[in-house]
Amino acid sequence: MKSAGSMGINYLQKLLTSNVPKELVKKGQDRVVEASLTLIRERAKLKGELVRGLGGAVASTALLGIPLGHNSSFLQGPAFAPPHIREAIWCGSTNSTTEEGKVLDDQRVLTDVGDLPVQELRDTGINDDRLMSIVSESVKLVMDENPLRGDHSISYPVVRAVSEKLGGPIDILHLDAHPDIYDAFEGNKYSHASSFARIMEGGYARRLLQVGIRSINIEGREQGKRFGVEQYEMRTFSRDRQFLENLKLGEGVKGVYISVDVDCLDPAHAPGVSHIEPGGLSFRDVLNILHNLQGDIVGADVVEYNPQRDTADGMTAMVAAKLVRELAARMSK
Repeated sequence: MKSAGSMGINYLQKLLTSNVPKELVKKGQDRVVEASLTLIRERAKLKGELVRGLGGAVASTALLGIPLGHNSSFLQGPAFAPPHIREAIWCGSTNSTTEEGKVLDDQRVLTDVGDLPVQELRDTGINDDRLMSIVSESVKLVMDENPLRGDHSISYPVVRAVSEKLGGPIDILHLDAHPDIYDAFEGNKYSHASSFARIMEGGYARRLLQVGIRSINIEGREQGKRFGVEQYEMRTFSRDRQFLENLKLGEGVKGVYISVDVDCLDPAHAPGVSHIEPGGLSFRDVLNILHNLQGDIVGADVVEYNPQRDTADGMTAMVAAKLVRELAARMSK
């Protein structure tokens, strides 16, 4: 069965190949883009004003959802993740205080600016080149509103936006079962398996540390060497643990970006992912790495949660939500 998104794209492709003037289609696309960015801009402006009004915040974490899944190589369920993660953050089954003592009910710690309407943009026939730019622009709009910082959903356009906005490269800590550094997986340069190739070739990162890797092939290792990536595989985690739990990053660059693919965790801790890879990190391993990291965290993403493969009680949603909560606490000041 075709998804509504793919049917929308096919419909617009038919329009473009029919007698409908391309200029008319482009004007329609431009209006939808402007409306989408205006929505993000005004939400960020409102939340930024609120945080400034409360006072006392140097940096507040902004939660921006980017429901995009069509570049996944296997399943597209992560496009449905943002509302499930939001529900888990505020569901009431746990209190709103993070492990390091910050309270998420305080807007100076975490403020929600909503979702970028990705499907509505794709329904107009916008291609991935333009879509990546729209994602980057939405991130910059959020960062324009001091003291908001960003916690987002997809790595390449978000990292690009953060680096460009701050005016230089950043250090990246990437937790994942896979290196996601194919040059163009199955011919798709925007595949979720190619995000970090785009980041590194764009010069947006000085250092890239990849932790939790346990599904890597020859190309993954060669690409890692090509870009000078520091890859820490699970088979040597016991040896590397002390170093990884005492990282110091970001000195001499614009800060630290953290990208957490939920499948970095062993599926016993997080079964709701598209690519199940046994032998991963425990949730406490991940928190130890994040809590002990020394550096100015300027942005983060939590990606690849797939609610279509989660347990009935939404266990992985709670895992993703706690990652967002703990990252938000680390980023806010």
